[in-house]
Amino acid sequence: MNLSDLENMQPKAQKIKKKKKEPKEFKQLDIKKIPAPHKIKARLDEYIVGQEYAKKAISVAVYNHYKRVATGTMDEIEIEKSNMLMIGPTGCGKTYLVKTLAKLLDVPLAITDATSLTEAGYIGDDIESVVSKLLAAADNDVERAEQGIIFIDEIDKIAKKKTSSQRDVSGESVQQGMLKLLEGSEVEVPVGANSKNAMVPLTTVNTKNILFICGGAFPDLEDIIKERLQKKTSMGFNAELKDTVEHDEELLSKVTIEDLRKFGMIPEFLGRLPIVFTLKGLDKEMLVKILKEPKNAILKQYQKLLALDEVKLEFDDSALEAIAEKAMEKDTGARALRAIIEEFMLDIMYEIPKDDNIGEVTITRAYIEGTGGPVIQLRGQAVPR
Repeated sequence: MNLSDLENMQPKAQKIKKKKKEPKEFKQLDIKKIPAPHKIKARLDEYIVGQEYAKKAISVAVYNHYKRVATGTMDEIEIEKSNMLMIGPTGCGKTYLVKTLAKLLDVPLAITDATSLTEAGYIGDDIESVVSKLLAAADNDVERAEQGIIFIDEIDKIAKKKTSSQRDVSGESVQQGMLKLLEGSEVEVPVGANSKNAMVPLTTVNTKNILFICGGAFPDLEDIIKERLQKKTSMGFNAELKDTVEHDEELLSKVTIEDLRKFGMIPEFLGRLPIVFTLKGLDKEMLVKILKEPKNAILKQYQKLLALDEVKLEFDDSALEAIAEKAMEKDTGARALRAIIEEFMLDIMYEIPKDDNIGEVTITRAYIEGTGGPVIQLRGQAVPR
């Protein structure tokens, strides 16, 4: 009896490996099926407002990456991997850009935070846990995971600590540990779990064809850039006025590898992220566009919700500007928009189902600023004109 029990228990660990056989068509990536950069960018344009340079850079990098995966080692010329580093203030759309990209390309995507990563042996996630998240996103299919995208957010939080007195377990050592992942190596990761232990089967994933995109807000990086630019232009006939550097809105785009080194990123790590590009902070005009233009814009979501109650929802242009102004004050980028809209839509969403006669609601600037109410028009009887 005991022996037969043992025999029944044995094949459990092997079951996971059988999944490899399912997506055969994904294994052979067809170069002709990979959308060209302008097509990738056109799809991104539907969802993301502005950030033209970032969209162009990411489209080209992804296209080249998948050409590289598809060609493999066809001849003696080996194409290098185009890992990326995105720099931009909070709420400017870094994570959203990557999420949209993965959705369009239909590839497995793992989004993880660098803040949870620590040196091996400390409490926190091992560096390999980044790859195990991707494996989970690919339904434990190793071949599919090996062609996926890993987005590591908050990468600026693993910068070297300025004071060397305390143990730096989530700083420089994590950057060192990530070097082999970024370049391409065989990594043993647990299947169906976040941490390695005796009960979980391990599988080997090769990170050679995994595209790594790192993103971070890099606070205080602007000060490092200012310092460098002011040193360069403070004396002589060609000296620029300090004000031009102080009030330069495009300051982040002037970032160099040297600035990032000063910030605390190690040169070996930066060397493995050849494509560095910046995203702009959002201004009022862009925030208004974000409210109404993307395919899944917040206003369109609310209009759809109210359309289900057969009520038409309209927003005055001045109301949109008022929302954008409030969002600018909060200084958290596009994230603030949702919170502001949720706040003033609460009463409307609560009151409208009470009265079947309401046909159209117009949100005005006065309502958003708290000095008036929304304009409610066209009650049931007055709809036909």
